[in-house]
Amino acid sequence: MTCQLDHLVFAARTLNEGIGHVSRLLGVAPQAGGKHARMGTHNALLSLGPECYLEVIAVDPDASAPPQPRWFGLDAFKGVPRLVHWVARCADIDALRPPRCQVLDMERGDFRWRFAVTPDGVPELDGTVPALIQWQEGGHPCNRLHDHGLRLRRLTLGHGQPQRVQGELARLGLADQVSIAANGPALKADIQVGGKLVELV
Repeated sequence: MTCQLDHLVFAARTLNEGIGHVSRLLGVAPQAGGKHARMGTHNALLSLGPECYLEVIAVDPDASAPPQPRWFGLDAFKGVPRLVHWVARCADIDALRPPRCQVLDMERGDFRWRFAVTPDGVPELDGTVPALIQWQEGGHPCNRLHDHGLRLRRLTLGHGQPQRVQGELARLGLADQVSIAANGPALKADIQVGGKLVELV
C-alpha cells in the first residue's frame, strides 16, 4: 500500500465552535491538541480508531499571521463548521507529492512531520484529493488519544469529475479506501457512534 488514510480535517471559524459542533453530532468532545506556529492555527483531536482521527482546526487568534497562506483554505473559511479535507500518510512524501505542492517541515509540541501544501493553501479538487503527510519524531497522535469507540466506516468523496479524483487516488494507492460519487458533498464521513451511523459533512 502506497498511502493510508490518516485523518479527517474539520474546519471552523473558531476552535470552540468546531469542538461544540462535533460534540453535538458525535456525543464526544474532541480533546485539546495544540498550536501550529508555522501556520497560525490550533486544533483539537478525536480518535476514530487506532490509526485514524478527526482533527478540528481553526485560525489561532493569538498567533501571528504566517508568511504563506494557511493550510486547508482557512484564510477564506466562512460558514458553519464542516469537513474540508482529508490527509493520507505515506513513507516518501517527496516522491508522491503533486508537482505544484511544497513540502514543509511542521511541528506541534513534540510531534514532527512533513506536509505537502498547495501554494495558495486551498485543497485540490475541493478537498477530495488528500493532502499528504509523513510522520517523523513523536509518533502518531492516535497513540495519545482516548478511544471512545467511534469508528470511521466510510469516507465518500463527491466531485463532478470523478475520473480525475479516481486517477489521483489510484496513483496514491488509496482507491480502495474511499468511495467516490459524481455528486453530493465533497466529503462525507460515516461515523459509527454506538449502534448508529452519524453523517459528518
